[in-house]
Amino acid sequence: MNRAVVCIVGRPNVGKSTLFNKLTETRTAITEDTPGVTRDRIYGEGEWLGKYYTLIDTGGIDPDKDDLMMRNVKMQAELAIDTADVILFVVDGREGLTTTDVEISNILRMSKKEVILVCNKVDGRETPDELFEFYELGLGNPIPISAESSLGLGDLLDEVVERFPIDSDTEYDEDIIRVSLIGKPNVGKSSLINNILGEERVIVTDIPGTTRDAVDTHFNYGEDRYVFIDTAGLRRKRSIEEGIERYSVIRTLSAVDRSNVCVLVIDAEEGVSEQDTKIAGYAHEQGKGIIIAVNKWDLIKKDNQTMKQFENDIRFMLGFISYAPIIFISAKTGQRVDKLLKMINIVNNNYNMRISTGVLNEILDEAIMMNQPPSDKGRQANIYYGTQVSSRPPQFLIFMKNKDLMHFSYVRYLENQIRSHFGFDGVPIKIDFKERSKGE
Repeated sequence: MNRAVVCIVGRPNVGKSTLFNKLTETRTAITEDTPGVTRDRIYGEGEWLGKYYTLIDTGGIDPDKDDLMMRNVKMQAELAIDTADVILFVVDGREGLTTTDVEISNILRMSKKEVILVCNKVDGRETPDELFEFYELGLGNPIPISAESSLGLGDLLDEVVERFPIDSDTEYDEDIIRVSLIGKPNVGKSSLINNILGEERVIVTDIPGTTRDAVDTHFNYGEDRYVFIDTAGLRRKRSIEEGIERYSVIRTLSAVDRSNVCVLVIDAEEGVSEQDTKIAGYAHEQGKGIIIAVNKWDLIKKDNQTMKQFENDIRFMLGFISYAPIIFISAKTGQRVDKLLKMINIVNNNYNMRISTGVLNEILDEAIMMNQPPSDKGRQANIYYGTQVSSRPPQFLIFMKNKDLMHFSYVRYLENQIRSHFGFDGVPIKIDFKERSKGE
């Protein structure tokens, strides 16, 4: 089953991003580049009445403009519409109906998708006269909301979840280990899932891109429950020819968002590629557990240095995920696939690990005693205490004085000290610092 996808569309400046931020409970839509990954659409996870869904925000559409940037925005919006189960068409309730709204409504009508007309910026109790203009679009009753003030969002979300496909996956079970297999097309992700399951559950061919959507496969092993998410894999942009291939990228990245652990599958014959770096960078920035699985290892001619040399090459190309364990497997023969499953469990446990404040501060005190924090011109960075504020992934907050003196090398030193005691294999660690006087 796939997670239901909701797409927000509309012309510029009608409040789409504000609505996105409210529904995903984020302060600002994330637009910066992650290592090697450009977000053409912004997306996140929403939840209403226990039902989870993927939410996509799109750039403002202006059919009258034909410059390169607007053509790209239109294309991205159309791809998002193609992959959506429900579309939120946002209009401005204060401005009233515009010709651009009419043109966008025509595009949406042709999509044959479920469309909800959302009339934003309606702050007062009385319904503005402009609201009635939108009935002309023939898209049903406009739902008045104020995204800025969070008014009417409950009524809107009631409508949204009512229109989810019957077979969509809307549950979130903390005990299920969610694993996405990521990487280029045709590196053996589907074959790996079939080997783990012991049966042909996912179509396997030699044609790159056979898996166009993210496919969820439920699997029980002993007392552990898994959801394996097979993805189409990312291609070079210039090689993405058809829309159905383009919007499969949305499924790939949203699969990462839904995962606890990402298994980056690399073709042993090809080594690490640019695409591998991009998707690994995205998984790292999202704070996911990561395992690097080098597949087709049975096809490689080896000597006693082959594995070590290959590992060195991977560490050089993917230095930003130095914490990720590497395993050499063959989905075809089953070599080390059982060990991969055990590794997934270890990384998932690390992803959920919590360290008591007392134990953490013993480690910090020992680290400080061996290597004092930085100082400059008589000023000393003083660390008072730390605590783990969250898991999934592990995040630590350290209270200190003169935090501006902290150098990234000392932050890395503290991270290494924490890892040396608790492992955290396969999991990124985030350490934040907060300024505080000792008496506070």
